[in-house]
Amino acid sequence: MIIVGCDYHPSFQQIAFVDTETGELKEQRLVHREGAEEFYRALAATGQRVCVGMEASGHARWFERLLAELRIELKVGDASEIQRKRGRKQKTDRQDAQHILNLLLKNDFPPIWVPSWENRDLRQLLWHRHRMVQARTRIMNQLQSVALNEGLRCRKRLWRAGGREQLESFGLAPWASRRRHDLLELLDRLNPTIAELSQSVEREAENNPAAQRLKTHPGVGALTALAFVLIIGDASRFQCGKEVASYLGLVPLEDSSGNRRRLGHITKQGSSMLRFLLVEAAQVTARSLPQWRSKYLHLMMRRGRKTAKVAMARRLAVRLYWMMRQGWDYQEWNKFGSHVGQPGNRHGVQSNIE
Repeated sequence: MIIVGCDYHPSFQQIAFVDTETGELKEQRLVHREGAEEFYRALAATGQRVCVGMEASGHARWFERLLAELRIELKVGDASEIQRKRGRKQKTDRQDAQHILNLLLKNDFPPIWVPSWENRDLRQLLWHRHRMVQARTRIMNQLQSVALNEGLRCRKRLWRAGGREQLESFGLAPWASRRRHDLLELLDRLNPTIAELSQSVEREAENNPAAQRLKTHPGVGALTALAFVLIIGDASRFQCGKEVASYLGLVPLEDSSGNRRRLGHITKQGSSMLRFLLVEAAQVTARSLPQWRSKYLHLMMRRGRKTAKVAMARRLAVRLYWMMRQGWDYQEWNKFGSHVGQPGNRHGVQSNIE
């Protein structure tokens, strides 16, 4: 068996590999992509079992596809855990590759969950739509600014037929008129694209049973449900809702020592898109459910609007996690889920008082 420790970079990779049968240890620097493809194809041609370990990093999909094509086992490790296990303070590419190899040999390599290729492709659909919506929002904000400079303040009515006619009727200077024309043209191009992507998201959500169950929760649409299912993946890999909140970056930074406890802003780790969707969905849920609205208003009075939004997003994420893990829809959650603090069940124990 050949075990390879790989320190991956976008333009090259430094590797340290050992043949467990002969004990021969070698090091090599492979230039992407030609040098790496030639090396691993030659390695696969030997007929021996090959295992490659590397830190989680971006810009490596072509490398993962190459190893999958050659049927070479790939282990992707938690970069922070690999760094924590490092004993020396010195850090070079050679030492990184050797460190990863030593962890693999000692069976102390910290692997992480890697989504399937289908999962990754569907994530591209969500990210593409998300970026298109952001681009449209920026364009709409610029057009609102043009309208305000001409004394037209109509907010959402600007995008109706009457508002647009008013916007186009203004006599502007040549370059200001050119800017207005180009922005309106870009907006007209983006709207059909976003509508098409939204329909694709709806279809993919309908074909996903877990997303269909999450959609039954008030305030959760196809986009939020599908994004949650794809990004969380295997719900059983989390032990509790706190781990999910930490995974999504919805927990505060903590720098505590002794009797001093200091909490900062949220960590913002994980998917920024899913955090955005959860905040938006939580606000809709707060408008739909009286209990959520009461909780939101209480938090807003105590900690401010922004903190309240994030807190409700975390609450929604934990609930969706348990619905996903238990395979429940919203009705089953109301029947079997937590009832702590509710009337008649104030302390989590079912009351027998009638």
